[in-house]
Parts: sequence; C-alpha cells; structure tokens
Amino acid sequence: MDLYSIKNPEFLKSMSEKELESLSHEIRNFLIENISKTGGHLASNLGVVELTVALHYVFDSPRDRIFFDVGHQSYVHKILTGRADQFPTLRHYHGLSGFQKRKESIHDVWEAGHSSTSLSAALGMAVARDLSHENFHVIPVIGDGALSSGMALEALNEIGSERKNMIIVFNDNKMSISRNVGGLTSGFSRLRSSKSYTKIKAGMKKNLRSNSFGSTVYTALKTFKDTVRNAVIDGGVFEEFNVDYIGPVDGHNLHDLIQVFSAAAEHEGPIVVHVITQKGRGYAPCESDREGKWHGVGPFDIATGRPLSSIPEGYAAYSQFIADQVEHLADENENIVAITPAMMTGSSLQKFFAKYPTRSFDCGIAEEHAATFAAGLAISGKRPFLAIYSSFLQRAYDQINHDICRMDLPVVIGIDHAGLVGDDGETHHGVFDIGILRPLPNMIIAQPKDASEARDLIRTAFSQKHPFAIRFPKGTVAVNQMREEEDIRIGTWTKHNDHPDNKVCILTYGDLVDTVLEKVRVNDLPVTVVNCRFFKPLDTSMIEELAESGMKLIVYESDMKAGGLASAILEYACDEQIQIHLKRFGIDDEYISQGSLNLLRKDIHIDLPSVLREALKEGPTA
Repeated sequence: MDLYSIKNPEFLKSMSEKELESLSHEIRNFLIENISKTGGHLASNLGVVELTVALHYVFDSPRDRIFFDVGHQSYVHKILTGRADQFPTLRHYHGLSGFQKRKESIHDVWEAGHSSTSLSAALGMAVARDLSHENFHVIPVIGDGALSSGMALEALNEIGSERKNMIIVFNDNKMSISRNVGGLTSGFSRLRSSKSYTKIKAGMKKNLRSNSFGSTVYTALKTFKDTVRNAVIDGGVFEEFNVDYIGPVDGHNLHDLIQVFSAAAEHEGPIVVHVITQKGRGYAPCESDREGKWHGVGPFDIATGRPLSSIPEGYAAYSQFIADQVEHLADENENIVAITPAMMTGSSLQKFFAKYPTRSFDCGIAEEHAATFAAGLAISGKRPFLAIYSSFLQRAYDQINHDICRMDLPVVIGIDHAGLVGDDGETHHGVFDIGILRPLPNMIIAQPKDASEARDLIRTAFSQKHPFAIRFPKGTVAVNQMREEEDIRIGTWTKHNDHPDNKVCILTYGDLVDTVLEKVRVNDLPVTVVNCRFFKPLDTSMIEELAESGMKLIVYESDMKAGGLASAILEYACDEQIQIHLKRFGIDDEYISQGSLNLLRKDIHIDLPSVLREALKEGPTA
C-alpha cells in the first residue's frame, strides 16, 4: 500500500486481517527507513505498530479520542492519520513533531512531552463528555513505566471513583526508556503470568468463528458479554483502584487485539486492556537493547545499526563527563549516592550503578519522590547526587522547595539538558529552571563554561552543605585540554579579555562564554567578557564594579529572560540603588519550537551575530 496516499484511518475498516498484517509490515519498514535518516524515537514506535492499527480499526478517530502518553510512540498514529509525507521533516525546524501536536492534526487530541499525563487528561475528557451528553470513546495508551508515576496513580484513584466509561490501553513492554524498576513492575509481571486473556480466547473464537471479519464482530460480541465479564476479574493492582481489567493480550496479534478492543468498546465503566508488546519489534538491534540506546536515536546505518555520527576525538557526552566526576568523588567519599528518576541511561549513570549498586537508586518516573528521597538521604548524613533533566525537574518544584531548600539540605542536583535542546522541541527545552530555582532560599545555582570548570564545580558542590544545582547542556564537551584543578569560591565570576579601553562588556554563562570570547579575540574586538558562572549567589562586587566602569553592558543568556541572569542583576541594582544600564538577550515570553540550535537562536534573535551587532553599536545601551 502507498502510505503517502493515506488521508485518515477510515480506510482500515474495509481491510481484511491479512491486509492489516501486510500494512503493519510496511509501516514498520517505513519507520526504520525514515528514522534512520532523520533520527527520532524508533524502538517505542516499532513496538506499537499492530496496537495502533488495531485501535484505529476498531475506533473512529477523531470522534473517539485516541492518544498516547508522552507521545513519542505516536509515529504510527501520524502515518495512519495522513502525515507519512511529512516524515522527512521529522523533528526538524518547522517540520513534523516527534510528539503529538494539536496544530498538526485534528486526530491529535492531546499533546505532551512528559510522562504520565494521559490518565488525568482522559478522565477530564470523559467527564466533560458526559456533562455535555455526548457519546464517544476515550482511549489513552499508557506504558508500564509511566504507570510508576505518582500522577498516573493519582488519576487511577479518581478514575476508579468516578467510574466513567474509558478504555485504558496498558502497553506493557517491560521498559520505559530502559528497564523498569519498583514494586509495580513486579505486580505487572504477576499479571502477565496470571489469568490470561488466552484462557477466554477459545470462548471468543467459538462465538466469532462463523462471522465475517469486520462490522459483524460488534453484533456477535453481545452474545458473549458474560464471557467478557467473567474475564474482567483478577485485575491485580488495577482492581485495587476499582478499575476493571482484561488481559493480557498479545500486542502483535491483530486478530486478538481487534477482538479485545471490540469487547472493551461494549464495556460499562473504566477498563484496562493489558497489551504485551516488544519494544523495538522488527529490527534486531532494537529488539536486543536493554539499556534504552534505541529509545531516541540519531541517523544510523540500517544494515549495521551504527550511528552515522559519533562523538569527536577529544570530546565526551556532557552527561557522561558529569557522571564520571561524581563517580571519582564517590571513590573518595562513601557517603555519595546517585539518584535518577528513570533516566539512568539518559544521565549516563550506568557505570556508577554498576560500580556502586548499593549506592545507586533508580526511582522510576517519579521526580517528586526522587527529590524528597534525596532529602531523606541528605538529612541522614548521605551526600546525594540527583541527576535530572531540566524539563523534568519542573515536576519536583514543590519537593525541592519544601523538602530540600527549606531544610537547607546538601543535595547536589545535576540539571541535564539545560537550555535549548533542539529537536525535541518546546516540551523538552530546559529554559525555565533558573527562574524556578533562583527564588528558593539556600539554593546555589551554577553553570560551568567548560569541562575543567564542571569538574571544579562538582567538587565545590560536594564540599559544602547547602542545596547546589549545576546546570549543563545536552551535547558534548571538550575534554582534551583540561586545566589544573582549582577551588572555585561560591558566587564568583571571572573577567576575560578585559582591557582599560574596552567600551563594551558581555555577561554570559555556560558554553556561550568561550563562544563569545573566541569571536572577540579573533576579531580583536574591544569587548570584555564575563563568565557569570553563578546565578545565585551573584558576584555583587563585580556588578558594582561594572556599573562604575561606564561600559555598555549586555547580558547574553540562552534561557528565559524572566527570572534569569539579567533579572537577578537588575533586582540587585534596584535594591542597592545602583545606576545600571544594560541590554538583555534571552528568550521572551514564549515557547520555543523544535529545530537545530543555530536556527532557533537566529529565529528568536539570540544568535551571536545579533549580540555582537548590538555590542558594536555606537552610544549607550537602551
């Protein structure tokens, strides 16, 4: 079949079972071929091909609300809803999103880039439907890893209380990004081996055997409602929430999937359909992956599975470098422990976990718990390192505030993917954490400009006794020209290229420091560059010195202006009644789309040429 000719899922309903299987095979090959060129979420989408085909066969999108938790496994859904021709632009600037996006299609009824929101959203849709006296199905698809989140469990609790009609598809592949952990995972394992859907399948086949494949299945279903009802028992953890359960069913068997979804469509009240899938199915490198390497990938060679790009000689992944520094300190200090909310691979903590298994803790997709767990460790004399992406840290704000900062506990937070992250887009850009954390008393916030400074800041963080957040970007860092270790006094900045005749000073942080400095030196520009490595506390002495210098001041930041570095400087100047004039470059009051960093920075006017043009303008800064 020509996948590019698909306009909507309606065509599925006229296809035979054999044709649906052939379509699934074509979709799987399409995904491998296209993602090998663009990069994207491969393994998760290969695992839900038949599942998504069956959902769109049985239900009627967009009238029926079909949506996927997180959304990184919605590529098959995008193909079936007419977007195959956009896949060459996947995750590119102004291209097809790697997640569901309402502006892309009427079939995308919900959008998210974070885990575990689908059940709460589904309940809201179901309640609104009933209040409006409408009639449609609500079908969230949620993975086993996402169900470990407190938010998902909170939603299940309310769903069991409200008892609204909805079909929760529990996509069980034994993994989230990497292997799942925790007590719920053990409970799911028991469900897999308990009363199986296969035990009632014979009864279903007996009722359906004489019927043609298609619309008559709905009529036939009414004759074995009792059989279905008898199967909807022994639901383990789901039944404890007063939510009915049927399964498990083979998530790659279209015949069984269609039967079970058709039965679920006739069910009254909330029901969980437990579907067993294989993450990465159909592509050997993905199928054998147990660490999550094939969850999100760049372009790769299909024949070998090898990436088409690699980390250059003399560089390391920033997350790996940070993890290595923590590991080195853990060799010296047995009280150092590592914590991650389901991001062991993403945060490059595999080596630490292997070396110190009793001092390593994967909390599952539970950022709030991870933060308070770290506080409990810290209050008991341990020195926790909490590795968390900037965009995921947002979920733990209350716990960082009340449980870490309020009690002034020495938790070191490694904020990965800080700043703009590129292809994952607005749900993943790590541009809010400075403004979130800066108001919190006792919190220290820093960002290194290079590997040497990162090493030194990690050591500084573990040598003091307050909450300490270290931001670092997605990507790589040069490690081939490391400087000698030095002590970094908290709250200090450093001037570079500072000459008496300079008329302009650019204040910035992170890797922007060396980027600006290199351009200034190569072009012999009369510009002082300040490495503002600490957002809190500020180097107030330098602020006062710069205010008195008469230089034109430009603050160049790659995060939100609101609550950022320039805001902090202006607040201090206002409180101390220091006259200061500066120009701010940063992200305005908007969400930023996906795309390469260069294109995004140019689009929102925080690219280096724009900053330097302002720096070299005559006259005072506005």
